[in-house]
Amino acid sequence: MSAKSKKIIELINIGKEYDETVAVENFNFYVKKGEFVTFLGPSGCGKTTTLRMIAGFEMPTSGKILLNGEDITNLPPHKRPVNTVFQRYALFPHLDVYDNVAFGLKLKKVRVVMEDENGNRFERFEKLTRDEIDEKVKNALKIVDLEGFEDRNINTLSGGQQQRIAIARAIVNEPEILLLDEPLGALDLKMRKEMQIELKEMHRKLGITFIYVTHDQEEALTMSDTIVVMKDGMIQQIGTPMDIYNEPKNAFVADFIGESNILSGIMTDKFKVKIAGQIFDCVDDFAKNERVDVVIRPEDIEMVEPEEGTLVGKVISTVFKGIHYEMTVKVGKNEIIIQNTDERQPGQTIGLKVAPQNIHIMAKEFTTNLFDGYVTKKNTVVFGDGEYEADLTQLYPNSTIDEEGYIVTQSGEKIDLTDVDVTVEVGIKDIEIDDNQEEANAVGQIVSIIYKGDHYQVMVRTENEEDYVVDTEYLWNEFDTVGVKIKPSKIKLKLKQEADKK
Repeated sequence: MSAKSKKIIELINIGKEYDETVAVENFNFYVKKGEFVTFLGPSGCGKTTTLRMIAGFEMPTSGKILLNGEDITNLPPHKRPVNTVFQRYALFPHLDVYDNVAFGLKLKKVRVVMEDENGNRFERFEKLTRDEIDEKVKNALKIVDLEGFEDRNINTLSGGQQQRIAIARAIVNEPEILLLDEPLGALDLKMRKEMQIELKEMHRKLGITFIYVTHDQEEALTMSDTIVVMKDGMIQQIGTPMDIYNEPKNAFVADFIGESNILSGIMTDKFKVKIAGQIFDCVDDFAKNERVDVVIRPEDIEMVEPEEGTLVGKVISTVFKGIHYEMTVKVGKNEIIIQNTDERQPGQTIGLKVAPQNIHIMAKEFTTNLFDGYVTKKNTVVFGDGEYEADLTQLYPNSTIDEEGYIVTQSGEKIDLTDVDVTVEVGIKDIEIDDNQEEANAVGQIVSIIYKGDHYQVMVRTENEEDYVVDTEYLWNEFDTVGVKIKPSKIKLKLKQEADKK
């Protein structure tokens, strides 16, 4: 096995909980020696928690971490060949550049093999000499392009220079793995872009393994060999930047990585998909009549004369973005984003064409909501952190409810449904959300929003982490608190024991 293909870090079934809140769940992943890997995802997705478990600052609740095949799950941070660079650089303001970089070296002891006068060999640990420290500090500063800065006061340095010092302090100890937790977060946009290139070059020079955390998609795409996209403590997709961008596994990845048009479609035949009422050739094969999500990147849509387009629409807005124009085109009920160096004016009717290889088909991640619930003595159903009126006669064919509230089966048997477990199904178009929380059946916070051409798909999460997936025509903001309502006729019930058999 070549050094480059050797696994240096492996996470096996890693989980992390804080007071019954799941931060990371069933995380399985490995990093190859010398690789640049990025954990990418929104705030709260578990990427920093995962990084801290690799560093040893957090202990997993479950699973294990291997370093070069050895179990290091419970090994303290100082015994791991790992160094971390944080967003807040944690430099010592009372020390100059030299002493900041040399700080760890002055404490470090190295194993030295000695020989006594009788020729017997033995080992002991000694501190590094002044000359050894000098050489290592100068080499580290050379790598970060700050030679000659040894005597500078930390407070006189720019943000970018301080970030380089933090990296120099980390690499001077010659770790096998360098962990970087949003290290560019405190820099302005121009400096961030410059440092992205410099970090990638440092990685090439050092040849060590980089594990990087960011919520910035451009950073991940620019620097990484491999990207791990995370959401809600779980891996959504692992792949190269090109794979992640061109072949997203689900709507979340497609929406989070770059600009995307995510549209509802239906497969009409082999390699043919119907989008916005028209049939397109594609290269993904799904079952006939299967409802799918279709991803088309804005730069992959060709603008043509109306009579030449597979779709025809009207331009409703045009914005100049510096390197291209971004135009929104209304096609029926759908809004489609186009990026092109040529401009079309609002009100103009244009045709749209897309090559088959630029149409990416995905299975729909959510087609319905499923919950476990139970019946109350009031003949309501509790599920999804709420209590709902529902038609209980669904549970027994041709049954009725008598005056006392008992179910009466077709054969005349009386059944008390109090505390009976049921499975509940509610369509994603059958849930209403609004600002009226007092009259709602359940209350939750919007934790994700994905625009799908003619509607928004939002996820509402309750206090006890029950999720409702809702299709709505109305635009909400992430973290809005909303009330959830479901009409009794939209709630489908089955007895839990019968559903489990199936």
